[in-house]
Amino acid sequence: MFTLFRWLLRIVIGILAFALLAGLLLYWFLSRSLVDYAEDFTLKGLDGPVEIVRNNDSVPHIFGQSDHDVYFALGFAHAQDRLWQMTMLRRTAQGRLSELFGERTLPVDELMRRLDLYPLALQSVKAQDAQTLNALQAYSDGVNAWIGEVNAGARGRGAPEFWFFSNEISAWAPADSIAILKLMALQMTSHASTEVLRGQLSLLLPPERLLDVLPEDKNPGIAALPKYSDLVPGILPAMPVKTAALPFDPVPQIGMAGASNAWAAEARRSAAGGALLASDPHLGFSAPTIWYLARLQLTSGSIIGGTIPGVPAVLVGRSDLIGWGLTTAYLDDQDVVIEKLNPANPEEYALPDGSWAKFEGRQTIVRVKDAPPISLTLRWSRNGPVLPGTHFNLAAITPPGHVAALSWTALSGADTSMTAAMRVMGAQSVAEAIEGGKLHIAPAQNLMLAGPDGIALQVIGAMPIRDAAHPSQGRLPAPGWMEAVGFKGVYPYETNPRFVNPEMGILGNTNNKTIDRAFPEHLSFTWGDTQRIRRWLTLMETRAVHTRESFIEAQLDTVDPTARLLLPLIGADLWYTGTPAPEGTPESLRQRALSLLAEWNGEMNEHLPEPLIATAWIRAVQDRLIRDELGPMADKFTHPEPVFIERVYRNTDGAAAWCDVIQSAAVETCTDVARDALDEALLRLTETYGPNIESWRWGDAHQATHDHAVLGEVPFLKWFVNIRQSTSGGDDTLMRGKTAGSGANPYLNVHGAGYRGVYDFADPDSSVFISATGQSGHPLSRHYDDLGELWRRGEYIPMSLDDELARAAAVGVMQLTPAP
Repeated sequence: MFTLFRWLLRIVIGILAFALLAGLLLYWFLSRSLVDYAEDFTLKGLDGPVEIVRNNDSVPHIFGQSDHDVYFALGFAHAQDRLWQMTMLRRTAQGRLSELFGERTLPVDELMRRLDLYPLALQSVKAQDAQTLNALQAYSDGVNAWIGEVNAGARGRGAPEFWFFSNEISAWAPADSIAILKLMALQMTSHASTEVLRGQLSLLLPPERLLDVLPEDKNPGIAALPKYSDLVPGILPAMPVKTAALPFDPVPQIGMAGASNAWAAEARRSAAGGALLASDPHLGFSAPTIWYLARLQLTSGSIIGGTIPGVPAVLVGRSDLIGWGLTTAYLDDQDVVIEKLNPANPEEYALPDGSWAKFEGRQTIVRVKDAPPISLTLRWSRNGPVLPGTHFNLAAITPPGHVAALSWTALSGADTSMTAAMRVMGAQSVAEAIEGGKLHIAPAQNLMLAGPDGIALQVIGAMPIRDAAHPSQGRLPAPGWMEAVGFKGVYPYETNPRFVNPEMGILGNTNNKTIDRAFPEHLSFTWGDTQRIRRWLTLMETRAVHTRESFIEAQLDTVDPTARLLLPLIGADLWYTGTPAPEGTPESLRQRALSLLAEWNGEMNEHLPEPLIATAWIRAVQDRLIRDELGPMADKFTHPEPVFIERVYRNTDGAAAWCDVIQSAAVETCTDVARDALDEALLRLTETYGPNIESWRWGDAHQATHDHAVLGEVPFLKWFVNIRQSTSGGDDTLMRGKTAGSGANPYLNVHGAGYRGVYDFADPDSSVFISATGQSGHPLSRHYDDLGELWRRGEYIPMSLDDELARAAAVGVMQLTPAP
């Protein structure tokens, strides 16, 4: 017995020793790609010496003798910290993900090939001005210099992920940076998906009920929305197709397109006497975040702010003179066009004059890991690329004998958005920055500006011209064989909305409607916010003058205007009613929940149960309102639509009809819906969080999901690469934390401000900023998530252009010397 025990002990010790050795060996391999920020390099391509000072938060401050060398060093720093992220962004734009991930990413690759984003980026290189071309080339040389160092030395393949996938890294080129901007444009628009959804719903609902669930801009010039089957006969209601989430999928779900907040105050509305600007662009969360903080010392002056790895521009930030922020403009820059095929030759489509035109076409090969390559035939009509029914759920609205094409302003081979970004970044005044935005094509953005000559909000991006006789005004897919359908060019830049130095001295945008203009010079029928703007106006109007601190307070505000609006409506007949119910009954649980909500001020604090109860209740109310009419199509509405619920409970235009369940003989009231929805919500929450509702925490459900796009799903590894944080806020708070809306936990925080900045031009070096994770993309680096805890707590780091402050307590000073 003793001998058996001794041998078992030896085996256990041997296994543990082997596991420890394997772990140490794995750590050694993975850590080889950690960057030594104090290492010096001698590199070809530099004109003179460059110094990269990474401050205590690992924000690089880049000092060179020429702009060329500064952009070179930015590319070098981006590649050092985010090489895997950069190559994945490029592969996504190129449609080359399946070379690494196999058949799983084929749908993404197919869409990107059909949209032709990368070939269009290649064409757009020659459209840039000379200064931008020089910056793109210098940046590319810097990226390639680091790739060369990785290939020449033992640097762990450049990133830990390359140990699990191919470490083939193609040289960086200027077109790669332009392609990433085009990819961002795709991530920030969902008009095509909204058109398809509106088309599907128009087959199920009468026009007045359709306007309930998808409310539109009510300008006087808007015509009644036609039924989709009147535009394109032969289409029948179809069941929605459920698809699994795809890694690196750039097409946002409806409601998940780019969002953001930005506001500015003139010097006369500032307590310190200088202009103020706050900016927090919202995108999907990831580990690492898409944002990378940097400071560039250019010949025109210093610039500091948020960059995107792969792009040689500070997209949001400040100089000594001006600050700039971005919010998604929701400009309607996409149209789905239905093309009629020639029955005698499916390679031809109908033209308005009754003749047939041949599709432009070519072949492309998609290489797939562990599978044969796929050959695709790419086709374009005069209205844009032809997309199969698997994309955007187009099959549901495409009748037999037809195909769908996509018109989109970003599909330009002369896209000068990169030049526009460089000109805005280098502007010396607000007026000069407005002029710089003239060349921006896509994604359409609200450019918020503050500087010595005041404040401004300028919509940048190409505004497509539509015929005044367009049958759906761009709200529904439309027949391409009609003369009035299709883009007729773009409006002059001067047509884009512009607001400069308003009388009240303050400008702001939360993706709300910016301007009232009738079709066809309207901006959009669909906007990204109807709620946050209410809270912002309240906070701005409560002070005669503002400070950096008041702008920070607004940026971090977690009071939910939707809860304040809807709870009194849906609970109007439920508060303080009935005698106390026996403990343990659904009635008792409901009374406890209502008692908590009655005393709640709407603050979506992570430590409170009320935000969880309110959010679950409002979700359940909407689902009960629409489920019987829409059936499976109700799954498309993953988030509560506040305007819809308000219309129902105020009975606007007869919208209370939604409360009656049409499949039942009884006539249900809106109070019945609210009561049953609350009971259902509480039952589900009790199953997950236990019966003691006073101990529930919103933050337990509303965790920010900074997940690694690939390794984040791998058992064991996910605990190291994913960053999860308990967070406050919600779908409609200024400190926005958009919930997932579906899945096992629909309350996960998946979309919000990956960057926050507040700039005070009375004392520019007192400006602050923060990003959501850290500067490094290496999970073993202490800078992988060091900024994340500050971000979660609503804290910031200094946004200073003081050279000495950058050098004080720097984590490393890197010298780049030109090779002989």
